[in-house]
Amino acid sequence: MSLTADLTEMPPDVGEPLTVAVIGTGAIGRDLVSKTHRSPALDCRLVAGRNPESEGLRYAEGLGLRTSAGGIEAVLAAPRPFDVVFDATSAASHREHWPLLEPLGTLVIDLTPSKIGQMVAPTVTGVSTATGRNVNLISCGGQASVPVVHALAARFPVTYVEVVSTVASDVAGRATRMNLDEYVTTTGHAVTAFSGVTDVKAILNISPAVPPATFRTAVRARMTGATPAAVREVVDRVAEDVRSFAPGYEITACTVVDDLVTVTLRVMAHSDVLPPYAGNLDIINSAAVMVAEQYATRSGRTSRTGATS
Repeated sequence: MSLTADLTEMPPDVGEPLTVAVIGTGAIGRDLVSKTHRSPALDCRLVAGRNPESEGLRYAEGLGLRTSAGGIEAVLAAPRPFDVVFDATSAASHREHWPLLEPLGTLVIDLTPSKIGQMVAPTVTGVSTATGRNVNLISCGGQASVPVVHALAARFPVTYVEVVSTVASDVAGRATRMNLDEYVTTTGHAVTAFSGVTDVKAILNISPAVPPATFRTAVRARMTGATPAAVREVVDRVAEDVRSFAPGYEITACTVVDDLVTVTLRVMAHSDVLPPYAGNLDIINSAAVMVAEQYATRSGRTSRTGATS
């Protein structure tokens, strides 16, 4: 199927949860397994990694889920295709996985900054029939900043945007560090795509601070005609929307100096397995589960979404 295939082409049986596989057993994969396991709209049937001794596989086994150290090959060997496959590996791995998964008609939700599929931020785009079978969730900084940038650009004439995210070192795993270049490129691309602003900069800081730094993102934008009250009204509405799937999302500061607007936000993790400061993992995983639940609703499997936090 092509990337623009209609998401409703093969509607599943009404009332049955979507069958799900998770590829990747690091911290992000472990939290994703926890969130999908709690969703009544999703039935996690397989958790696949490469390291048979990984904490993620042990965690999934403790939940009674089927696991495999066979990676993508275990997903492909399943008796029938999964409705949804979450790819929580790396950008390079996802480039290898997508050509193998595409023929299966599966909805692939990519949590890496590969920039292959259709970029989605749940409260901005949702899942439509034009979304396609490969959904890209940009990056943690993209999920935090895109709703703010999109809303500001819709209200004010914006000429420059800078997005700076800070994550704690101990929740920036091997894949995150391998993906730094892709992270910056994909986040910047998403900011441009959702705002129309071409002069964009994206930065990721990995902080070794002790105690660990809570995930924060600062959006700095140059625009005319903005007042503190007007900007605050816009971003508070954004935060309320994002909290529908990521309850730890909070605007912590909002300033306007001449034409420079700075919006600072923090995300606290609401998770069974992550520390509270790991909001970077929580927000992208919560977005992934919300996208899958939106897909379940559009497909006719369920009329409601489950709690994911």
